[in-house]
Amino acid sequence: MKRHGLWLACMAGVAFAASASDVSQGVIDQVVFTQYGSASSSPELMRRLVTPLNAWRLQQHAASAGTAIVDQAIDLTRERFALYVPPQAPPDGYALLVFVPPWNEARVPGEWTSILDRHGMIFVTAANIGNDTSLLDRRDPVALLAAVNVMARYRVNPQRVYIGGFSGGSRVALRLALGYPDLFHGALLEAGSDPVGRAVPLPPQALLEQFQTGTRIVYFTGQQDPARMDVDRQSRHSLHDWCIDDVDLRTIPATGHDLAGATALDRALTSLETHHPPDANRLDACRAQIASELEQALGTVEAALARNDIATAQRDLDELDQRFGGLAAPRSVELAARLLQAAPPSH
Repeated sequence: MKRHGLWLACMAGVAFAASASDVSQGVIDQVVFTQYGSASSSPELMRRLVTPLNAWRLQQHAASAGTAIVDQAIDLTRERFALYVPPQAPPDGYALLVFVPPWNEARVPGEWTSILDRHGMIFVTAANIGNDTSLLDRRDPVALLAAVNVMARYRVNPQRVYIGGFSGGSRVALRLALGYPDLFHGALLEAGSDPVGRAVPLPPQALLEQFQTGTRIVYFTGQQDPARMDVDRQSRHSLHDWCIDDVDLRTIPATGHDLAGATALDRALTSLETHHPPDANRLDACRAQIASELEQALGTVEAALARNDIATAQRDLDELDQRFGGLAAPRSVELAARLLQAAPPSH
């Protein structure tokens, strides 16, 4: 069988949880993990992080080419992680911050450790997941596997699990927070973000609803980094459009495009763990508005298809897929299949 592009690396070995003797504290480098989970599987990555039409087309292409999409894209025997584990676990278990860097080195920022101690927070990051690596092939699944393995090895409070990053890694963190609100309950976005709904695809409705009610977002950017501050504002406005209001927009004084120091990190983590439930009336009205706009967009595609205007229907469906993502499935995929059947044969 031929191998093809995305998600075709084989999983090696059998996963198992680390024993109690493996548990250490302080800074730990060159960590090898062994635990796989469904969160990092290729079907879940597609379902949560890729628009339904793009996922469907990838599956169609793989089937026509006779290729296979394997369950796990990452061979953990080849991966290395860095950890910081505070010496004292809180009574209700550690918090956890999974950190996605823009660089390829797995390292714990030295001045952050005292702040992580104060918050009772484990820090984990991975090697070779910098800006020059693939999102779906590496950065997304490796970050998810970091969370899975720390939670298997240490007593972590599942309500205090967060995803964060710096610069390009922060943009990855936003994607993962939106796609995995059942795992990550907050995102620390330092000097990097994107508008949600186009650059960051929306997940299926149940996941978006969980994100709307249970995820805290902290934008966290240097005062002397105006380009990223402007993008943060655009991203923040897009969250509001999708009924997401548990957001804090912070600046780091006298700082450019640089990793935060200890004091700024402390304030940001305090904010990250200060959840504000949404206003129920505002949330209901916002969701109703989105549902109405989605129905209208689906109706536009249906009308074009009914009058056999294939080009217009395809254009409108692609636009709908980019804007609404998982909210439009499975109807968007059903329309794509109908369009495929109605399209004239190519010569």
